[in-house]
Amino acid sequence: IHATIGGCRFVGRTTVGNRRGLLVPSTATDQELQHLRNSLPDSVVVQRIEERLSALGNIVSCNDHVALVHPDVDRETEDVISDVLGVEVFRQTVAGQALVGSYSKFTNQGGMVHPRTTLEDMEELSSLLQVPLVAGTVNRGSDVLGGGMVVNDWTAFVGLDTTSTEISVIESIFKLSSARTGDAGRGQSSIVSDMRSSLIDQLS
Repeated sequence: IHATIGGCRFVGRTTVGNRRGLLVPSTATDQELQHLRNSLPDSVVVQRIEERLSALGNIVSCNDHVALVHPDVDRETEDVISDVLGVEVFRQTVAGQALVGSYSKFTNQGGMVHPRTTLEDMEELSSLLQVPLVAGTVNRGSDVLGGGMVVNDWTAFVGLDTTSTEISVIESIFKLSSARTGDAGRGQSSIVSDMRSSLIDQLS
């Protein structure tokens, strides 16, 4: 889906969602909201949210069960996140950073957090999220995981500078190789292969 939010093209940093819903900031216009609703399945609720911290992708990190949010979000925002995304909400920091969406990424399979996260914090976060976690980087050492990676239960896209070591850590923690080898993953596997081939064609 080609879209803008408040006339801006950096949609990943301003929106947050899962399979149940998509939250957009108050800067999104009625026209943009309608375009998203028309483009997504009816089962996905698209909701505008009145929150002064409007870069939702930076302040919220979630999967289909749990959301970590910036410690200073409004109480109403917390309720909307819980209702629309159908998740349990926890106010958290990651390695002392309040922008949990920028410094952590997790799916229903696993997650990656800021490289300076302590073992103690990782264990606490892992028990909250109920998924395995690893500390890591993207784009050759960048700790801004949210700015360099898009990932779901089947595939991940990372920045061009990401090293092979970083990619293997990402594939391992998010269980992306196993998603492709199982019966359920065979359809996804061909999609990923086709995407990869077309990207390589474009780059060469």
